[in-house]
Amino acid sequence: MAKTQILIWVFLLFSKSVLSQPTEFTYEGFKDNNQYLSLNGNAEIEKDGILRLTNDTSRILGHAFYPEKVKFKNSSDGPVLSFSTCFAFAIQSVVPRLGGHGFAFTISPNKNLSNALPSQYLGLLNSSDMGNFSNHILAVEFDTIQDFELGDINDNHIGIDLNSLASNYSVSAAYYAENSTLVDLYMKGGQTILAWIEYDSFSQVLNVTISPTSSKPRSPILSYKVDLSPILHRYMYVGFSASTGLLASSHYIFGWSFNMSGEAESLDISSLPSLPGPPKNYAVLIIGVFVSSLVLIISICAIAFYTIRKIRNADVIEDWEFEIGPRRFPYKELKKATKGFRETELIGFGGFGKVYKGTLSNSNYPVAVKRILHESKQGLREFISEISSIGRLRHRNLVPLLGWCRRRGKPTTSSDVFAFGALLLEVVCGRRPIERKALPEELILVDWVWDKWKEGAILEAIDPRLNGEFDEFEALVVLKLGLICSNDAPQMRPTMRQVVRYLEGEITIPEMMAPLEACGVKMGGGGGNEFEDFVHSYCSSSLNEKVSTWSSVGDGDVDIEAGLVLVSPSSPSSKGNGI
Repeated sequence: MAKTQILIWVFLLFSKSVLSQPTEFTYEGFKDNNQYLSLNGNAEIEKDGILRLTNDTSRILGHAFYPEKVKFKNSSDGPVLSFSTCFAFAIQSVVPRLGGHGFAFTISPNKNLSNALPSQYLGLLNSSDMGNFSNHILAVEFDTIQDFELGDINDNHIGIDLNSLASNYSVSAAYYAENSTLVDLYMKGGQTILAWIEYDSFSQVLNVTISPTSSKPRSPILSYKVDLSPILHRYMYVGFSASTGLLASSHYIFGWSFNMSGEAESLDISSLPSLPGPPKNYAVLIIGVFVSSLVLIISICAIAFYTIRKIRNADVIEDWEFEIGPRRFPYKELKKATKGFRETELIGFGGFGKVYKGTLSNSNYPVAVKRILHESKQGLREFISEISSIGRLRHRNLVPLLGWCRRRGKPTTSSDVFAFGALLLEVVCGRRPIERKALPEELILVDWVWDKWKEGAILEAIDPRLNGEFDEFEALVVLKLGLICSNDAPQMRPTMRQVVRYLEGEITIPEMMAPLEACGVKMGGGGGNEFEDFVHSYCSSSLNEKVSTWSSVGDGDVDIEAGLVLVSPSSPSSKGNGI
């Protein structure tokens, strides 16, 4: 009798346990619910209470199931009862816009899916049991990879899977807005999304709804008519399964509610744990800051270099200039007006310097230009006095003063090359750059050599004292190189490295062109370039030469004391009177 009573009590306790099995639960985060979930694979609950099914590792899987079985039928051969679930999820891809497969809400007869594979199998099945009726698995997949083998419609879809990962029905991820407009929803960007999955036993319809907000849309995005009775056992496990493939994604669940006797409790996104921000890539940040700083420094240096160069090349207006009437003229303008201060333009000698005739290019105005010699004893004080006094004079027998010029520059490598060209011609020709006792056409060495070149008699310029005992080819190379180095345009002169290679025969000297005129290059009417003579003034290697020497002053490649210049209107009869 006692034994019978004990058996009755055991039966009653067991029946009570079965009947009291929970059919409803809600997790608003999983921080204090480790004991209420069964995890395996790479699934874990992070410190902030977020369920992370997979991480940034390739080809892994993770499972999270409610630890107890849930009753889906009243009897083994009965219909499946209505059920409802709601959960908040996010998918964060390692590579932007490229997913790492996906996850699925799963109803399974087992929570230990040891034979399942990652990648396209989502941690639920493997290649050998795909489509087997004995699987008894229902999955609602949230897939971010388009697998053509499984017939996926795209790489951002939701599908209903019965005993297989080849979806029975699938749609693109989207939701209906309040105005019933269908809005696409991108699932790979790490955005928190709410999902509702509901099965109505009476109509045998499975509905899936998603939304980026806590408000449930009125219409589901997916509605599929199916009888789940042959698929589900009486007692089943509910949970989630996820996997990654070659590319990885983190699959997060923030909250989950489930109900077998009505609608699952709604979740408020604002009350759930938030997704951690993407990890900061400090290497990219450091590189970005470094590159930006480098560009800024280079820009500042370039601006500073340009500004300094512009200031140094500019004519500085000094205080005393405001007290006199005549204006300052750029040296290049005067050089051009007098054809490079050629001796043929010389019209006389004034106090402390020579006087040249010329024409201002911008007005075709005839002028006389006084060029102060280097050996002149006139100083700045005397020069200012001369400008002030002449500038105020007004007489019919005196030409009025228009302006003046004073410039200082700095030597460059181009001026060194120019001087080297003069040296080459001096050595080969055996004479100074300017020979006072020579014939007029032989007065300036470089002019004379150019004339010989144009006549085809360049070898006649070689020092006659050599008595023909020289290598014609080498002499021709030196003469041509001397003319090229004497080019009045600094940018046309070779570098000293090129000069050495020319002399050593490593490269061929380019064909000679006609000489440039002092004031620049003019385009001829015949389609070719017309060049006139250079301003041939040199830093002579003959130290006892007493003639004023100008190393192409004004072409931008020197900065020696260039002299002082006065400008006044002239006529053929003026001859420098009053200058």
